[in-house]
Amino acid sequence: MSGKRQKIQYSLALEPGDQGETPVSGSKRAEPIVAKPAPESPALTEQLMEEVCDRENLERAWKRVRQNKGSPGVDGMTIENARDYLREHWPSIRSQLLEGTYQPKPVKRVEIPKPDGGVRKLGVPCVVDRLIQQALLQVLQERWDPTFSKHSYGFRPGTLRPSGGGPSATIHCRGLQRRG
Repeated sequence: MSGKRQKIQYSLALEPGDQGETPVSGSKRAEPIVAKPAPESPALTEQLMEEVCDRENLERAWKRVRQNKGSPGVDGMTIENARDYLREHWPSIRSQLLEGTYQPKPVKRVEIPKPDGGVRKLGVPCVVDRLIQQALLQVLQERWDPTFSKHSYGFRPGTLRPSGGGPSATIHCRGLQRRG
């Protein structure tokens, strides 16, 4: 690219005016940048997995997995069977998670018929993998959610789109999925 073109693009990005464009960082209308890039440290990664494997976090994750119910994955293990399995195998699974060697099982493919014809393809992870996913989600969400814009509503717990007569972001997105 030529330097001239870059200058034009740069000046266009800084033009003032209410044209629905995202405000330039640093202006009065722009939100401050909250998330700061930082080099990934092995110590931080290890600490993260320690938090994931924390007993209290896992108990909350297990409670959520049980509430969500769900079908068995490719291993055929039900939520009821998983409790005994985890009691016996958790030390090994935990070690694999902390060492970075854990391998989730394949996801079971299920086809659900749509009312208007066709099928919706779903992936059903094994119960143990759902537990690990939920435990990871809880830790990551606590760290990352505060860095999101206060105007970002979609698929975030505890956030509702401001009232204005329109549908919530989740319902709106689901509607788009149905059409497409």
